[in-house]
Amino acid sequence: MNIEALQYPIGTFKKPENISEKDIQEAITILEIFPEQLRLLTAHLPEDTLKQPYRPEGWTIRQLIHHIADSHHHSYTRLKWTLTEDTPAIKGYNEKDWAALGDSTTMPIAWSLTHVEALHYKMTYLLKSLTTEQWERTYQHPDKEEPTTLKEHTLIYAWHSMHHFAHIKNALDRMD
Repeated sequence: MNIEALQYPIGTFKKPENISEKDIQEAITILEIFPEQLRLLTAHLPEDTLKQPYRPEGWTIRQLIHHIADSHHHSYTRLKWTLTEDTPAIKGYNEKDWAALGDSTTMPIAWSLTHVEALHYKMTYLLKSLTTEQWERTYQHPDKEEPTTLKEHTLIYAWHSMHHFAHIKNALDRMD
């Protein structure tokens, strides 16, 4: 079993050299449909399935769903900071430690599915209202040398949505 293929089932994020209007619109569409697709894929899953790791030595499917909610919550906050501050220095977080907390290991997934749905409604509504100048606004991530534009940020979270959807879908397919 190829661990890299399990870790990156759709490949790693690759930033286009020039992010087009089409790229942005496709990313927004992904962000719009993702919550419903995630709910359709996972809301019916029994407890035993939620306790299964999505790959060997990986998070459980439950932890992965809660991670998506946590990560996309950060995405929305970063978006708002970037629109209201000049190149804010954003704070990273220890995803692994967050995924080990009780809300990620035992809480019902319905709460995170609802959270993702609300976040994505708000996020896509705001993204659709951005001006050309606002799309170019940037933030500075502590792990990156170059600032991140809101264009890139939007593509990253569309990729992140598909990346983790593929993790769960592939895990469920392997369980069948």
